[in-house]
Amino acid sequence: MRTLEQTALAATDPKIAEAIANEENRQRNNLELIASENYASRAVREATASVMTNKYAEGYPGRRYYGGCEFVDIAESLAIERAKKLFGAEHANVQPHAGAPANMAVFMAVLQPGDNVLGMSLAMGGHLTHGTKVSFSGKLYNAFAYGVRKSDELIDFDEVRKLAREHRPKLIVAGASAYPRTMEYAPFREIANEVGATFMVDMAHIAGLVATGLHPSPVPLADYVTSTTHKTLRGPRGGLILSKAERAGEIDKSVFPGIQGGPFMHLIAAKAVAFEEALQPEFKRYGERVIENAQVMGEELLRGGVRLVGGGTDTHLLLVDLTPKNLTGKAVEEYLDRIAITANKNAIPYDPQKPAVTSGIRLGSAAITTRGMGKAEAGEIAKIIVEALGDIETKSKQSSLRARTLELTSRFDVP
Repeated sequence: MRTLEQTALAATDPKIAEAIANEENRQRNNLELIASENYASRAVREATASVMTNKYAEGYPGRRYYGGCEFVDIAESLAIERAKKLFGAEHANVQPHAGAPANMAVFMAVLQPGDNVLGMSLAMGGHLTHGTKVSFSGKLYNAFAYGVRKSDELIDFDEVRKLAREHRPKLIVAGASAYPRTMEYAPFREIANEVGATFMVDMAHIAGLVATGLHPSPVPLADYVTSTTHKTLRGPRGGLILSKAERAGEIDKSVFPGIQGGPFMHLIAAKAVAFEEALQPEFKRYGERVIENAQVMGEELLRGGVRLVGGGTDTHLLLVDLTPKNLTGKAVEEYLDRIAITANKNAIPYDPQKPAVTSGIRLGSAAITTRGMGKAEAGEIAKIIVEALGDIETKSKQSSLRARTLELTSRFDVP
């Protein structure tokens, strides 16, 4: 248990310092299985907390609206060049504050309000910013959604083609937040070409796997590729846009001054650090272990009688269908939290439950792999979850299951 240190923050604002210390303890003691979370390295965190947070730098390297930008220009130029090298891209914009603004910038570059957009349904594994009505993407644009087949829970490209021909979208979006199988990009490109649409891929969840060649890259096929810089990429919280060189001007203008003002230079410096880390040979081995651990968890869950959406995983992500066990995602999330496992409830395809309840949970292996856990630990985690699913009503095993979780976290520290 980390105690509150006597720091400038503790002296100035002890309540915030205490909240941070408690969060650090939670991260150390809990197994982090939320698929969109990971642990940034100490180097990334140092850059995030650096004096670059003090600097305003509206514009781009060499073309700023403020003086004193010579050193932040170095940081952003490094981030751009490293991102291009990492993903084999012609152009990179590293200024988006997060994944949602990165997506918004593409929408603003390509579309006018009221234009038709085709993206994956949130209920089928997509993302809020791919056309959901509560998001800008569904409020400003006329959004249509494709899904997955009931038979195998894979993307239904017949439906994608049919909807594209019917609605002639100006933008087609591929990418997901809860799709455990390999994302195919060639069929989307073919359909986009047929209807004259721009093709965008949101690879936020799998960016670290794409960077190391462990998942097919969308960069050669898509007009725009957006991503977050955390998740499997293991960097700071932030966004990224990759594009062809001929689209560089329109996307840069869309980010600034289109939707953002001054960039977060401390986070851009941290992105540069994360990209450099991902360029190292050991990062590919990390990605291989991420996939191995997810697959081991999936196999052990299946052995325990748990149904997995799509039958398993090709990535870092598992989507568990709880309907055969008459459980809800909300109930399971709450129980797992009591035994020091952090996961999130998640809708499954054709979910009968409301979004606030859901019939599934989403699990990811990126964070436990960063802690150094391997296949043995991944299997043990899955066994704990199987036993937990059978203990929701009686709660008789909570203490013993929590002890097993804490034994794991005691042996593998966070960075």
